[in-house]
Amino acid sequence: MNKVVNGADEAIRDIPDGATLMLGGFGLCGIPENCIAALVRKGVRQLTCISNNAGVDDFGIGLLLKQKQVKKMIASYVGENAEFERQLLSGELEVELIPQGTLATRCLAAGYGMPAVFTPAGVGTEVAEGKETRQFNGKAYLLEMAFEADFAIVKAWKADTEGNLVFRETARNFNPLMAMAGKITIAEVEELVPAGELNPDHVHTPGIYVHRVFRGTSFEKRIEQRTVRKKA
Repeated sequence: MNKVVNGADEAIRDIPDGATLMLGGFGLCGIPENCIAALVRKGVRQLTCISNNAGVDDFGIGLLLKQKQVKKMIASYVGENAEFERQLLSGELEVELIPQGTLATRCLAAGYGMPAVFTPAGVGTEVAEGKETRQFNGKAYLLEMAFEADFAIVKAWKADTEGNLVFRETARNFNPLMAMAGKITIAEVEELVPAGELNPDHVHTPGIYVHRVFRGTSFEKRIEQRTVRKKA
């Protein structure tokens, strides 16, 4: 089955106002920047975004925040975005901060078809407020619900026309988990090859999880915080 679409604008064409989106990436590494730019052009609003972080002011999800397209942000780290901070403190943006491992596990549960998982992360903190707690072998665990995302938007290094995905090094991060979890999964990639050219042992996400794939036109690949050693 050929799942190739003609660019980012076609890939996100039916994302409506009020949709819940998963967006892969960690910091600015492995983010679906072509799809984010297309969402900005489309002007879709009232989005709920599930992502490890909220990008920076002028890149990544920060571009959606700048245009006030995001209603709610579900993330584990948001420290690099001044516009995010402004909207949070002014009450313009609803925010759910969750432990990073819980974020990953709730994605994984959705991909595996499990409605919920128990985790010790957050027990005894504000994270536990209003949630069921159970004891297992004398230890307390929180009940955390699997995410329900209308779309998962991920970035891969290479794919074939059937949607099999290969991620590269640290850009893998949250992308495989989210690719499994969306009702509709969209993948933007750097290289697109015919079906059968990928070594099956190198595939990280099978094409059964992916509904649309396209080759991105540009990848800026910014470094969020560049740290270098002084010359000796």
